Amino acid sequence: MYSFFKRTIDMIISFFSLILFSPLFLLLAIMIKIDSKGPIIFKQKRLGKNGKVFNMYKFRSMVVGAEHMGTGLMNYEGDNRITKIGKFLRTTSLDELPQLFNILKGDMSLIGPRPPVEYELGDYDTLNARYKKRFQVRPGITGLAQVSGRNDICWDKKVNFDGEYVDLLKKKGFVTDVKIFFKTIAKIFAKEDIYENKDENLDTVDAAEQAAEEVIRLAHLPEEIDG
Repeated sequence: MYSFFKRTIDMIISFFSLILFSPLFLLLAIMIKIDSKGPIIFKQKRLGKNGKVFNMYKFRSMVVGAEHMGTGLMNYEGDNRITKIGKFLRTTSLDELPQLFNILKGDMSLIGPRPPVEYELGDYDTLNARYKKRFQVRPGITGLAQVSGRNDICWDKKVNFDGEYVDLLKKKGFVTDVKIFFKTIAKIFAKEDIYENKDENLDTVDAAEQAAEEVIRLAHLPEEIDG
């Protein structure tokens, strides 16, 4: 029952938010276009509910092709791939606004686990149960992991929070999402945990490669030694 209610609320909020923020969308689009070459909207294939692949939308905050440069999917402080306006977009989380369209399409929800890049966790079919649990619900613009540390915590801890969210949603439903919503607002204003942590003994590229490999390794650990 809550699943239907949650979807209805998502559609209503995203629809009216798009209308309300339409002037801001226009302003940000102009600023992005003036600031650097490339599209205004960045599209990236992500994994949604039950591992379904979809295109997630964001305002472009990096140079074109950044995903395949330097540290790849990892974003450390001082990343020179981020554009001038992109730094502002990420600090304020305004780069996430186009995901309101993803919500209307049914790809995402306002609250839920953040959807990983299609290849970020390795093969979806062979993920262990702990990592696959988060895909029982629609991914969200924000979630329990984001209000509990965002990029300041490693993927493995995020997965634990996402699993906890799935359990809380089944037990408490609406109350869980409301709490996360207000905590998200507080996080945005505090401008906390925007960048990922790295091993200070490694340069950024090596640290990123090591982190990416570790994520996939943990995601496919046999259940008896998982965690």
